[in-house]
Amino acid sequence: MKTGVLFDLDGTLWDSSREVTISWKEALDKRPDVHKEITTEMVQSVMGKSMYDIADILFAEYDLDTRRELLNYCCQEENKYILCHGGQLLEGLEETLKQLKEQGYHLFIVSNCQVGYIEAFLEYHNLSSYFDDFESFGATGREKGYNIRLTADRNHLEQAVYVGDTQGDYLAATEAGMDFIHARTGYGAVEAEVKFITRLPELPELLRTYFAQGFGQITAKDELGNCETQ
Repeated sequence: MKTGVLFDLDGTLWDSSREVTISWKEALDKRPDVHKEITTEMVQSVMGKSMYDIADILFAEYDLDTRRELLNYCCQEENKYILCHGGQLLEGLEETLKQLKEQGYHLFIVSNCQVGYIEAFLEYHNLSSYFDDFESFGATGREKGYNIRLTADRNHLEQAVYVGDTQGDYLAATEAGMDFIHARTGYGAVEAEVKFITRLPELPELLRTYFAQGFGQITAKDELGNCETQ
């Protein structure tokens, strides 16, 4: 049975809030037409939200077209910075990924980020070999629940779980018809009774017992539509 572990990125695999803040500050310093102070706290408060939501929150004082243009500009500068500087990997990340691969799991990333952000994470930290596939809001223009399901379906997963750190991640996994594990390593709480980890190295053992007990079956869906009752 082909089994997948799909990960959120920010707060689940790494913390790039410092690097994102620096890159956005540098980007906006080049824009004399924009007067906006970006702080690490502001960046952390929107981690995990869709790109459009981030634009609406951080650039709320501007009209819609300007918000979207500023977000796209900052994200492009962010990708360049991340590619050169990376971010802070969570403790035990590579060892955990290696152990999961050795246990036979197929690994994926699904994030609400722009195109190029996951790629920069993988390239700078030399982690591409651990992941089969990834998907983002920037590539599809669709919300995370859709992208989780899209990734599972195109990789022909028979059972899987999504690992994330926020309530939004939990809701997206539920929308995708997939079980969820809360990574209490990042930016949010989850208002539901779910399995959880407090450190990444706890994940391999949790998954071993989790799947052995028959959890992780993907709820049937019709062409990425509503879940069907099984």
